[in-house]
Amino acid sequence: MKIETTRFGTLEIDDNSIIYFTRALPGFPDANRFALLPHREDSPFLWLQSIEDPELAFLVINPFAVNREYSYEIPDSVQEELGITQAESVQTLVLVTVRKDGDSPSVTANMLGPVVINSENMRARQIVLDPNIYDVKYRI
Repeated sequence: MKIETTRFGTLEIDDNSIIYFTRALPGFPDANRFALLPHREDSPFLWLQSIEDPELAFLVINPFAVNREYSYEIPDSVQEELGITQAESVQTLVLVTVRKDGDSPSVTANMLGPVVINSENMRARQIVLDPNIYDVKYRI
């Protein structure tokens, strides 16, 4: 499938690699299908590019690359919704925000709301964890 993006131009995406969000990300009700793209060679960051909206792309990272002690449990209802039967099939990503903070950029990760992807069927959902434990603006 060919998709148009404002950031990456025209891309050829394998239909089997398209991630389908069973529930849209908050604030983006019309974007349910995404492609995962590399940021650049040897970078831990990736781009979650919308298939439906050429302008919509989120910078993401594996939360375990940011904090080795990060852990969470996927609620049974979400496991059922995504068809998760094996922990090995789960890919976890967190959204990254880059802001100008004075003269230098401030880079934070939303550790409170990880994106959980079942790599077997490419279904995904963002879940919300305990705000007393996890931060929406975890400094990287």
